[in-house]
Amino acid sequence: MPLILCIETATDSCSVCVADEQHVIAVKESHHSRSHASQLSVFIDELLKENQLQYASLDAIAVSCGPGSYTGLRIGAATAKGLCFALEKPLIAVHTLESMAHLYKNNAAGNADYFCPMLDARRMEVYTALFNNQVEYVRPAEAVILEENFLADYLQQNKISFFGSGSIKFRNICKSENAVFVDNFNLSATGLVNLALQKYGQKQFEDIAYFEPFYLKDFAGIKK
Repeated sequence: MPLILCIETATDSCSVCVADEQHVIAVKESHHSRSHASQLSVFIDELLKENQLQYASLDAIAVSCGPGSYTGLRIGAATAKGLCFALEKPLIAVHTLESMAHLYKNNAAGNADYFCPMLDARRMEVYTALFNNQVEYVRPAEAVILEENFLADYLQQNKISFFGSGSIKFRNICKSENAVFVDNFNLSATGLVNLALQKYGQKQFEDIAYFEPFYLKDFAGIKK
């Protein structure tokens, strides 16, 4: 059975896990600060050593490919590509919002009709998508400037769960009783596992030389 290393660096969270088709073997993560550059390679090395695993025993590397933090995505992608080059292993890219929806479904006690992950994109803008409760896309990934009537047509008759770093912005302006807001939702590499295994089975691999994260919009630097 395939052994896959999963990497999640799309937000402040720095998370890695190793999994096979039966279970997540181990996880190592931090949700406190943007320290991907110093933590990511250390986490991967410690994770494998602590579980008596060799780099060569990995069958593929999966990475959360965005949207999300420009810097975090680049660090995750560069690390994953470097490992794939060195180990001659395939690279699997998993869309961050989709992995968030899977993570929520796997851990949620609620029974919402739709899932709406949101990532903070500064000011009143978020990266978001809408999924049904089978984690199938209803609306594609997009950058949205939030207004009170966002998803109003869906919220009239359906319960929607909002979660992720951008959802607090919508909580402050949304008036619908059908909107459910989830507190303390952290991204984790475990959200990539099912999608990564599916793509591995279908041999949906990236071209390592040309792979770039899915930024959704151009990087904009801020002058101090």
